[in-house]
Amino acid sequence: MADINKEGSEYDRLFYPFLFAGGKANPEEVLVQVRHSTIEKCREIVALRRAELTASRDLIVTTGQAMAAAFARGATLFAFGNGGSATDAQDMVTDLVNPPRCEWYPLPALSLTNDIAVVTAVGNDVGYENVFTRQIIAFGRPGDIAVGISTSGNSANVLQALEQAKKQELLTVGLVGNEGGKMARSPALDFCILSPCDHIPRIQEGQATIYHCLLEIVHTHLVRCRSRKEVKKHEHEIH
Repeated sequence: MADINKEGSEYDRLFYPFLFAGGKANPEEVLVQVRHSTIEKCREIVALRRAELTASRDLIVTTGQAMAAAFARGATLFAFGNGGSATDAQDMVTDLVNPPRCEWYPLPALSLTNDIAVVTAVGNDVGYENVFTRQIIAFGRPGDIAVGISTSGNSANVLQALEQAKKQELLTVGLVGNEGGKMARSPALDFCILSPCDHIPRIQEGQATIYHCLLEIVHTHLVRCRSRKEVKKHEHEIH
């Protein structure tokens, strides 16, 4: 810290102004700034979630029901995206294979960003736009689920993988931000849910809300379905 340039770059001065205050930064002022920033971010994401609910409530429910029906028939879910969207894909898959609630049970799912050997091999040998498509070709079966996540809706490798998934008769779901981009206009998507925002961090938070809602719907339907089957089995055994 002692070696830091006293002037600092424009980036440094913008994000870390207290480092260039000649040692006279007031901790209370810094905390006030942090508190204000945190509150504003909370307001933004609450507003975005309300906008998502207003615009896409019925679509979210319908999408979740379609996913639940696919899982009930034995589907595997494949999730994919770039950067922060890759992290979201991994989070979604983790909640499916290792459910956070005791009443939920594991469902088959795979994040196509997990195998770095495959991603780098395909990216190097065939082209980065194919890193998800090749995996869909290898793993996807009719009736499976493909979930592509993109903050812009224009990620070429995500859209290409969804197009391939559609060809292979998978259920295709897109989570997009801003105005939806190419994914929102693509006939390859069975369902496309929009987070209407142009700020990437807020979009990703909004998309996380959406896919957690989808998981809630999926598990609610599957738990009810399993309960009905157990009741029928019990009634059959009695008779």
